[in-house]
Amino acid sequence: MTPAETLSRQARYEAEVARQWSAHPVDGAHDLGHLRRVWRRAQLIAMDEPCDAEVLLPACIFHDLVNLPKSHPERARASTLSAEAACHFLRADGFAEDKLSAVGHAIAAHSFSAGIAPATAEARVLQDADRLEALGAIGLARMFHVAGSMGGGLFDAADPMALHRPYDDRAFALDHIETKLLKIVDTMQTAPGRAMAEERADWMLSFRTRLLSEIN
Repeated sequence: MTPAETLSRQARYEAEVARQWSAHPVDGAHDLGHLRRVWRRAQLIAMDEPCDAEVLLPACIFHDLVNLPKSHPERARASTLSAEAACHFLRADGFAEDKLSAVGHAIAAHSFSAGIAPATAEARVLQDADRLEALGAIGLARMFHVAGSMGGGLFDAADPMALHRPYDDRAFALDHIETKLLKIVDTMQTAPGRAMAEERADWMLSFRTRLLSEIN
């Protein structure tokens, strides 16, 4: 694809996402800004992990097309439902039929809860690009946003590091760093993705250290 073709497709895909999201409240952690950041990060990773940009672009833009709350009973199927909806649109939009399955697989495999192993370069790149959003400054912003939307607190004021209690990231946002976010580094599929994840995880730990110093 030429740069002009890429921009044209991106705009068309984003318009479809906005149309399908218009019937539901927008999740601040999974908005168009999130999709654009994932696409930009995926392009950086793909510089060292060659893949098909014609597949990667729609996979990035449509990966959260069906965006269900974390508490929804069908949450584990959200990425599969997104893949199905994306392929339905792309087929009608004239997308290459022989590449649809690759787009669908990349979307379905990006999710933690789906438990689908990424089997293609595009799926590995998308998974890494999306998981990087859970780390670093943007990861912390999204963590606190989601915790607040689900009724959780910032941290346990009496025991913020859970030294004398079990971790509970539904009750306390700060616990989520230890229960899930730091573990993301070991799940990264590509070398550049892992390097970015390690840097972002280090920054999160420095933030936590500063937060603890202010709490105490």
